[in-house]
Amino acid sequence: MKKYIYGSCSTILILLFACNKQLDQLPVSSVQTSNFYTNTNDFQQAVNGVYTQLKAYPDQTYWMGELRSDNIIASSDGNRDWQGINDFSPNLTTTAFIVSAWDNNFNGVYNANTVLDALNSKGTNVTDTTLRRRFGAECRFLRAFYYFQLVRLYGKVPVIDRLLSPDEVAKVPRGAIADVYNLIISDLQYSINFLPATYSSSNDIGRPTLYSAKALLGLVYLTRSGPTYTGVDGPTMNSAEYDKAAAMFTDVINSGQYVFSTTYPSIFAYTNENNKEVVFDVQFMTTTNGADYPGQLVPPAYWTGLGLSGYDNGYGTASYNISKNLLASYRSAAPAIDVRDTFNINHGFALSTSTPTTLDTTRPFIKKYIDISRRGTGRADWPVNFIAMRYTDVLMMKAECILHGSGGTQADVDAIVNQVRKRAGLTPLANVNLATLMEERRKEFLGEGLRWNDLVREGMAVTTMNAWIASDAITTISAVVPNYIIYPVPQAELLAVPGLYTQNAGYN
Repeated sequence: MKKYIYGSCSTILILLFACNKQLDQLPVSSVQTSNFYTNTNDFQQAVNGVYTQLKAYPDQTYWMGELRSDNIIASSDGNRDWQGINDFSPNLTTTAFIVSAWDNNFNGVYNANTVLDALNSKGTNVTDTTLRRRFGAECRFLRAFYYFQLVRLYGKVPVIDRLLSPDEVAKVPRGAIADVYNLIISDLQYSINFLPATYSSSNDIGRPTLYSAKALLGLVYLTRSGPTYTGVDGPTMNSAEYDKAAAMFTDVINSGQYVFSTTYPSIFAYTNENNKEVVFDVQFMTTTNGADYPGQLVPPAYWTGLGLSGYDNGYGTASYNISKNLLASYRSAAPAIDVRDTFNINHGFALSTSTPTTLDTTRPFIKKYIDISRRGTGRADWPVNFIAMRYTDVLMMKAECILHGSGGTQADVDAIVNQVRKRAGLTPLANVNLATLMEERRKEFLGEGLRWNDLVREGMAVTTMNAWIASDAITTISAVVPNYIIYPVPQAELLAVPGLYTQNAGYN
C-alpha cells in the first residue's frame, strides 16, 4: 500500500480542521494548544494536516473547470447545482460547488497559517533547522496553491497571511488581484529556497519539491501575463511576464528529475503512480481515503451496465457528454487514431448486464481514471492519485511562453508539440501557432481540469466558448460574457458582514 501523507492528527488539529467556514476561524488561543507543538512529531502531524484540503481539488477542477469549458456539454434530469455552472447562469451565489470551493480553500489557508504561526512561536522545538524551514516551505507552498485556486475562481479575495481573531477577520476586505499574487509569489519563492529537490523517504511521497514550486510559480507568472477582460477583476493582469515564466519552466526541464513518458496511458496507471511525469499530485489511497473524482462526470447508466449499484455521483440521472467539437478535434487526423481519444473517452457502454448487449453510443464521457478492476469499496473510493501538475504540461507551457516572445524558437515550439503528438500516434506539424498549441493542450489534458484556465489566461474564453456554442448548436447557454470568467462570491460571505464585500459583476 502506498504511503499516505495525510497522517492522523491530534485532537487539537481535529478541532482546527472542523471549522466549516474559513472566515469563521477560531484563534489558536481558543483551543487547547499548550501541550501541542512541543516536538518534531507534533509539527510533522500539523504540517500533514495542511494537505487535507487538497483532497477536494480534483472535484473543483471537474465541476468548476472541466464542466465550465467547451470540453463537456451536460444535461440533467432536474435542477442540479452543477447545471448552472455548465450553462453560465448568473444565479450561482448559493451553488454548493461554489460555496464549498471558497470554504475549502480558505480552510486550507487557515490551516497553513496556524502551523506557520506555531513555527514562529515554537519552531525551535524542531531542533533540525533544515527540517524546520522545510515545514514552513511546505505550508507556504500549500497556502500559495490554495490562494491560486481562489484568485482563479473568484478574482479578488481577502488576503490573510497570519492568524487573526474573528473581529480582525471581519474587517478584512477583498484584496486587489496584485496583492493576492504578491502573497502567492512570495510564498513560492520561499518554498523554492527551502524545499528539497527530492525526498529520500517513502513517507514523504506526495510532498512538493522545489521544482513543484518552480512549476507552480511559472504557471502563476503565465496566468498573470494574460490579457485582461474589460470590467472584470479576474486572474489575468496583462503583466507580460513570459520570460519569468519560461525561466521557471526551463529550470524544471533542466533539473533532470522528470521524464517525458513514452506511453500516454502509463502516466495515469494505478500501478505506476508517482512516476517521472508527476511534478505534483494529490495523494489518495483506498478503504477510507480513496478518491471520488474518477466517477464524477460519468452517466449513472454506465455503472448499471456493469452491474454496480451505488456508483453514481449522487446527482441523479445525467449525461456529461464530450462535446461534438472536441470529438471532431480528436478525429481530425483520421485515419490515424489519437491514443488520447481511445484512452480518455468511453464512446459506448452496455446499458445492462443482460445479453445480447445493447450499447449506448450517444453519451461519450471521460473514463480516464476508471479502472474497474481496482475500484475500492464504493463510488468515493478509487485508489488513484490526481496529477495536479505534470511534466508534459511544463513543456507545453514553455512552448506557450516562446510563442509570446520569451527566449526560444519556432523550432523549439514545434519540437515540443510534435513530441506530444508522436506519443499520441499522430504525424508532426510545422509552424505551430497559439491556436494549434491550445487545441493540442485540450486533447492532451482532457479530464485534468486545465482547459478552462487555459482559455482564461490566453484571453480566449469568451470568443472560444461562444464559437463552440454556435458550432455545437447548444441551446442551454445564451452567450458567455467577460463577467463569467470568474465565479460569484458566495452569498453567505456577503451577508456575514454586510458591506465588507461587493459581488462580482454580472451575478445576481
